[in-house]
Amino acid sequence: MDSYNDEDAEGAASRGSAVPPDRASGPVRRATQPSQPSDAPQRTSEGTRDSLADQDPLPAPDGGPSPAIRAEAPQAAKPVTAAVPGPRSGTTHRDPFPPDPDPDSVPLDPDAPTRGIAALSLPYQVAVAVSLALIAVLAGVHVAMVFLHVAPSNTASKEYGKAIDAWVYPEFEQNWKLFAPNPLQQNVAVQVKAEVSTPDGDRRSTGWIDLSAEDGDAIRGNLLPSHTQQNALRRAWDFYINSHDDKNRSSGLRGQLSESYVRSLVMARLERHDVGGEVERIQLRSSTSAVKAPDWSNEKFDLRPQFRVLPWWTVTAADLPGGVDNGRREADR
Repeated sequence: MDSYNDEDAEGAASRGSAVPPDRASGPVRRATQPSQPSDAPQRTSEGTRDSLADQDPLPAPDGGPSPAIRAEAPQAAKPVTAAVPGPRSGTTHRDPFPPDPDPDSVPLDPDAPTRGIAALSLPYQVAVAVSLALIAVLAGVHVAMVFLHVAPSNTASKEYGKAIDAWVYPEFEQNWKLFAPNPLQQNVAVQVKAEVSTPDGDRRSTGWIDLSAEDGDAIRGNLLPSHTQQNALRRAWDFYINSHDDKNRSSGLRGQLSESYVRSLVMARLERHDVGGEVERIQLRSSTSAVKAPDWSNEKFDLRPQFRVLPWWTVTAADLPGGVDNGRREADR
């Protein structure tokens, strides 16, 4: 094969760099290519190699043997990187981590979606603004009412005393028993007894149900006890005691309000118990015991409980809060 290549090279040199037309139909000798491994993938098919063999190679620039024709596979696309000026003028180098664009230089998109209240339509924006204004006014009125309630007597509290009491009592009443000079040192438990009318027409009385003990069990071990579990029953009873004398006589409008409030609260609590019928009457009492003094104190207290028993109250429809059916059966409703 080398002798044929030499002859072709000498003939081409003697006749010039142009290849005669009659050589196009003659046999073509291809230059020897380096052998490839047997496991290398085939880049061209048999038909493609035969068609390449039938074509004349282009002449070499220096008149030497024609270069071999090879079919190469397409190369994978190279990743695009940002061109960064190099240290010398006219040269660049590729930075694999181009810097983020300056946010001030990025133009704002007028079609970008808006958020918040601005994203709402005009009627909804007006509704939200009015709602926020009403909430702010309500919060301001509440703070003002509570402040006038706990503040010393003044012209405003005397003039609007009834309105202030109607707003504060009974849910928002304030007291200072936690602070000096004499904090509360007693444990007060509120208990209830009910007279029940059974479905067969009989009447019977339940035992004393300790509602304060139930609140204590619900709070004990609870990391986030609710406000009602901690204070609803205690504040209701305290409100009643402060508005009645030792003979359980009401001291005015606040006394009537405290009675209605404590009855509704107790009836809601009795709804959780199966008393066996419809509650006709209820009776409340408090069990008050002094807190034991610490060992280093010289104070002595009588630790025996003291009871204050209220008279029986007949349950009416006004004493039933929402959701309480008072033990009535489905057929009696």
